[in-house]
Amino acid sequence: MDVSVVVPVLNEEAGLRELHARIGAALRDVSYEVVYVDDGSTDGSAALIEALGEETGTAVLVKLSRNFGMEVAMSAGIDHARGDYVALVHADLQDPPELLPDMLRIARDGADVVYARRIGRDEPWHKRVLATAFYKLMERLARVPYQGQAGDFRLMSRRVVDIVREMPESRRFLRGMVAWVGFEQVPVEYRRAGRLNGRGASYRSLFRLAAEAMAAFSDVPLAVASIAGMVTAALAGLAGVVLVLATIFGWVTASLGVWTLITLLFLGGVQLISVGILGRYLARVHEQTLRRPLYLVDRVVEPLADGRGEPARGGARLGGEPRVGPLGG
Repeated sequence: MDVSVVVPVLNEEAGLRELHARIGAALRDVSYEVVYVDDGSTDGSAALIEALGEETGTAVLVKLSRNFGMEVAMSAGIDHARGDYVALVHADLQDPPELLPDMLRIARDGADVVYARRIGRDEPWHKRVLATAFYKLMERLARVPYQGQAGDFRLMSRRVVDIVREMPESRRFLRGMVAWVGFEQVPVEYRRAGRLNGRGASYRSLFRLAAEAMAAFSDVPLAVASIAGMVTAALAGLAGVVLVLATIFGWVTASLGVWTLITLLFLGGVQLISVGILGRYLARVHEQTLRRPLYLVDRVVEPLADGRGEPARGGARLGGEPRVGPLGG
């Protein structure tokens, strides 16, 4: 099989049929499958995916036991993808499947990763500002090659996919993990469309993802906490000397207790910030030591295969016992 397209799905019933048709039209000249990972949808997304498998013979349903988050859902799709190349595409149609043939052509010319880099967005101004700020921050602080405003929309060779599957971290930031792998990575520029159906990830989820990305690929927050502590201690010591001299010469009338309280509150705030930063890194270490599976699979529904092992139109094969993802450590 030439290409596997991995699509994480969470309550995307309204747009799935159009998405599948556009992927099919884009990849009509190659053999392909679309691996839809249902990440705990509460609408009819799973049933629709099964119907698409019966109708077209190209849709695979990987239904997770509950909502594990988009990064884990994409990881589950990568684990079940069988193609020589694997593409990651969101279900909201903001990333055009029509780019896939060009991405595949570039990959066949030797690139291991072809990533789509946004040169514009049809999104609200505040979301554009936040996204730009995040990418600028990652450019300056992250220990991985900077790829501009590149999201998850990308196509990877099988050797990159196999390396990513071997990475043990349970808190995942896939676009950073793929960039970390290296090899030849080529951008394709496009303008990102607005979302057609449903609603995107909440700002809370986006901020959480940004925090995970920073913790996974940068130790700058730890250095900042250390520097802030040293600077604060130096300023506090200097302020203490100034306060003593001012009291001796009668330049201040406030009691020493007031100034001491202010200093303690300031130092306590800095300490809490530092402890919070350390706690985030420690939480990642704790989660790795638990070695829980990355995800649990409720069922897998694949198109029936004909005698040549190729997907056949109509029918479906239901996966057997529930499976688990790789251990998180």
